[in-house]
Amino acid sequence: MVRMSAEERRESVIRAAMSAFAHGGYNATSTEAIARRVGVSQPYLFRLFPNKQAIFLAAAERCLESTRQVFVDAAEGLAPEEKLTAMANAYQKLIHDDPERLLMQMQMYAAVAAAEAAGDHEFGAAVRRSWQELWDTIHLELGADTDETTSFLAYGMLINTLVSLGFPAGHRVWEGFSEAPLPE
Repeated sequence: MVRMSAEERRESVIRAAMSAFAHGGYNATSTEAIARRVGVSQPYLFRLFPNKQAIFLAAAERCLESTRQVFVDAAEGLAPEEKLTAMANAYQKLIHDDPERLLMQMQMYAAVAAAEAAGDHEFGAAVRRSWQELWDTIHLELGADTDETTSFLAYGMLINTLVSLGFPAGHRVWEGFSEAPLPE
């Protein structure tokens, strides 16, 4: 049996946490369940991360960073006028192929809203920093056009909502997305 390094184990925890939090949300997901998924004890989990919030934040940051990288990869080497469509197609494919990512994104928004309502502004600040990096990347890829960046992200959130609500591709609510239809 090959032993994993602490960093490899940490990566396993982040992947397991993304899946667990995506399905259960912050409050309903126990650190015990995450530890079980990874095959470690709960005390070992807390040697890797100081608390549940740190595990959630690492999962949220990973989710946003890997999504940001999808946009970078989609836009790479393209003419400016081709980037928007390429990035939109890449995102739609991403949430189609990896539905847990969309669930994790939605759980992030809910967890931050709950934390902010309870007065925990540090939690929200950490997620906002990662989201700001996502915004900045999209903004630069789209030529630093604020209106285009805002529209892109607004359509992305609409797509998130439609997918979350279970509207199938081809449903009339998808009209207007003909340039970049959601994969079947």
